[in-house]
Amino acid sequence: MVLIKHTYYEHKFLKYRRILVIVMIRKLIKNMIAQLANEIIASQNNLSRATKEMQLNLCFNYRRMHHQGMDLPKFDEVGFRVFSESDEDGILHYIFSLIGTNNKKLVDIGSAGISISNTANLLINHGWTGLLIEGNEERVKLSRKFYQQSEETRNYPPKIINAWITRENINKLLTDNKMEGDIDLLSIDIDGIDYWVWKAMDVISPRVVVLEYQCIWGPDKSVTVPYSPDFKGGFIGQYGVYSGASLAAFVKLGREKGYRLVGCQRYGYNAFFIRNDVGTGIFPEIPAAECFRHPFTQWAQEELLPKVIEREWVEV
Repeated sequence: MVLIKHTYYEHKFLKYRRILVIVMIRKLIKNMIAQLANEIIASQNNLSRATKEMQLNLCFNYRRMHHQGMDLPKFDEVGFRVFSESDEDGILHYIFSLIGTNNKKLVDIGSAGISISNTANLLINHGWTGLLIEGNEERVKLSRKFYQQSEETRNYPPKIINAWITRENINKLLTDNKMEGDIDLLSIDIDGIDYWVWKAMDVISPRVVVLEYQCIWGPDKSVTVPYSPDFKGGFIGQYGVYSGASLAAFVKLGREKGYRLVGCQRYGYNAFFIRNDVGTGIFPEIPAAECFRHPFTQWAQEELLPKVIEREWVEV
């Protein structure tokens, strides 16, 4: 056996060569990721154009059905997902196809990422503008980048701010960012003090509100988590079950603020409210029990409620 002894300079050379290889690999991976991101954005732009055309056709058909006095479809027949977590995109498109828009302004509180957004479809495919408020700084950065690079929004992207939302600061956040008075849509999903934030809001008057509720409580119990400005919700797996409020609590609050419950998405955990001066002949109020028909809601009441029922809840 012949032993090869490297000199000091050979060791140095080998060390720097390894470093150089690592740097080159990292650069290659970085370039691949950047290229993939650009390809994804390009494909999304192409898909967005096709999606927009299909949605415009749907809009015209909904309006034609209404004007001809035909029976309108139910929410579980119109839902579809473009960016939303479930079928909220289709339901919102259906609602605004029939009630129209006043200014295409929206506020999204707890805007999360693009892939589970209740508002991205409206911003990208329908020319809306808005204010997005998110507590997670990384999600804010990713959302800003997405809207700045999208063909449909890069010239005038929505304003996205990083803020921890409380009932004490919500109205100031809105007014400081020029959101006051009549707007078309408010979306609330912060997995926390959602009830208290909507209750405190008084500087905007949205025509439509979509919000997440705790289906674990069924249709009758009116409860919410207690208020705390630094409240953090509790999760069981993927489900944020110690947060927000029951549907009955939101129905009560909605009535106090001049809104009626008109439906929910397919799984029964996101509800839609419309202001009482808007579309009453098209979207009548429904009982909360109609939002608990999907088997998921029964499963949630049986499996998830027992795990958080002993925690502090406030009757409202």
